[in-house]
Amino acid sequence: MVSLDGATVEPFGSFVSNLFTRWGDLDISIELSNGLHISSAGKKQKQTFLGDVLKALRMKGGGSNLQFISNARVPILKFKSYRQGVSCDISINNLPGQMKSKILLWINKIDGRFRHMVLLVKEWAKAHKINNSKAGTFNSYSLSLLVIFYFQTCIPAIFPPLKDIYPGNMVDDLIGVRSDAENLIAQTCDANINRFISNRARSINRKSVAELFVEFIGKFAKMDSMAVKMGICPYSGKWEQIEDNMIWLPKTYAIFVEDPFEQPQNTARSVSAGQLKKITEAFARTHDLLTSTNQNQISLLSNMAPAHVIRCITRPYGGGYFHPTQPQVQRAIRPQLQSQRHFQNVSQGTSSNSSSSKGHTLVHRGQQIWRPKS
Repeated sequence: MVSLDGATVEPFGSFVSNLFTRWGDLDISIELSNGLHISSAGKKQKQTFLGDVLKALRMKGGGSNLQFISNARVPILKFKSYRQGVSCDISINNLPGQMKSKILLWINKIDGRFRHMVLLVKEWAKAHKINNSKAGTFNSYSLSLLVIFYFQTCIPAIFPPLKDIYPGNMVDDLIGVRSDAENLIAQTCDANINRFISNRARSINRKSVAELFVEFIGKFAKMDSMAVKMGICPYSGKWEQIEDNMIWLPKTYAIFVEDPFEQPQNTARSVSAGQLKKITEAFARTHDLLTSTNQNQISLLSNMAPAHVIRCITRPYGGGYFHPTQPQVQRAIRPQLQSQRHFQNVSQGTSSNSSSSKGHTLVHRGQQIWRPKS
């Protein structure tokens, strides 16, 4: 295929962020050759390239259930591989998606309960049929952001506002030489994550994942009424008035969950008004069930997720930090696939290279926020 000569394939999404479930799709980005620089292929060009991939799959017979969603904001080609039976979503030059996945992986370093919470929430949402963007409910990325938002707003907070991790709009910085852009983002996140972890003055939330899950469900039990005037903003770490944010207007969505790395995109744009009511009812019913005086929470949770997830969440919080991997600087920009592990396994990270990074600090709320030199 002439149009794809020199292209490479890179994974992203939950597989890279280590938030994958056994039933999840594999997100794949076909990276078109553009030397050392970030490719600037437009939407029409991406549609053409995906059309070539579609033709090849039909000719070679490599998969089934082919579906070309050409008019999506990010055009994708969906198929199910014959050999492994894995459902795949293919996009072109999706570097923003790759970097978002890496940042979600990196913030796992702050607290390992984040990963367990995301896995539990995904399992719960799937059981309640509210984790399907095609059906007008949440996609998995939105669910992950809801968990982040809860971690920012619980008491004591577990996560900082994401602007304290990466100040600025990350996608706007994906320009120029790819390795330079990636390294600057990695250095920034690494320095600010380490700064947050090393802050001994902050209070530590020691609740178990089971306790956090009950609070998470309760937080969004009135989601539909809140969404009328408020948007969820993980970047600032708080509910924001929609009418006060001009970039969110006019209000055309049932609920607004802003992408902290690609503002002002709404990650929940596929959620319909009717389905938002269904989603809210699922949260409210579950919260009522979990807070009933005659119910055992652990027993109820055991019926909401597989055993391999429950084993992770019923353990009391033992303190310390989780180290899946740290932002890697000066590494090859083609990440290698890692073998999938059971949810209870913890992958060990490598040492950070941020000590050699060059940048300057941004004073924010009396703290030092590291950002790269412009």
